[in-house]
Amino acid sequence: MKKVVIVLVVLLIIVAVTAFLNRESLKDKAASQEKAILYIKADGKEMEVDFATIKELPEKEFPAVLKSSGKPPVDTSYTGVQLKDLLAKLEIKTADKKQVITKAVDGYTVALSMEEVLLDDNVYIVYKRDGKDLGTREEGGSGPYQIVIRGDQFGQRWNKYLMEIELQ
Repeated sequence: MKKVVIVLVVLLIIVAVTAFLNRESLKDKAASQEKAILYIKADGKEMEVDFATIKELPEKEFPAVLKSSGKPPVDTSYTGVQLKDLLAKLEIKTADKKQVITKAVDGYTVALSMEEVLLDDNVYIVYKRDGKDLGTREEGGSGPYQIVIRGDQFGQRWNKYLMEIELQ
């Protein structure tokens, strides 16, 4: 009986020490959205855009239907900013550009025409789904950023794990 008590006390101490040591990593996960950097390439320059800069833009929450292969469609809502507003804030010239390439951490790449990017209420950089941060790929999420194209009824060109946007 004495050995069982000693083993339980040792296990309890190990759990307590592990929880204490991991408290910082939990804080890091909560702050991952604020640390997220998006790279914008245009005219031979690369800019780093942080979450604070994106949050300065007019935010919009909108409904969308999430469609995944092999799964039924899911009504959801996203929160984000229009890509065209971010380009304007950064004073990136769009008049001589033909397309916008979005690239994800997992290598997925999507080409958008400049016309569809400049349409009102169409191409968004989103960072929340149903009121919650998207989370990173490592956390099982689809962010920290994702491109959602409202005019794309099938969602095949939505780009999760967004890390880079290049204007050509």
